[in-house]
Amino acid sequence: MRQGYVYFLASRPGGVIYTGVTNDLARRVAEHRAKTVGGFTKKYGVGRLVYFEAHDSIAGAIQREKNIKHWPRAWKVNLINAGNAAWKDLYSEIV
Repeated sequence: MRQGYVYFLASRPGGVIYTGVTNDLARRVAEHRAKTVGGFTKKYGVGRLVYFEAHDSIAGAIQREKNIKHWPRAWKVNLINAGNAAWKDLYSEIV
């Protein structure tokens, strides 16, 4: 069974929020930061890791991501603020 992660990236404190899922958090965030993959995060300059949670399986992480993507923005902001009120970049904590 592989571990999975759900994560939020932000453009700045209080800025645009991107929700993603991966089985390798450090690699995936590095890809977003390097802008090697086109799409939403590259277009909007989203690269600050502000929240993440680990799951026992990638299937569990995917289900959690799907649920979160239906949440209002305010709920996502509250989740970030509960563990990272300053919206500091958590990337250095995972590499």
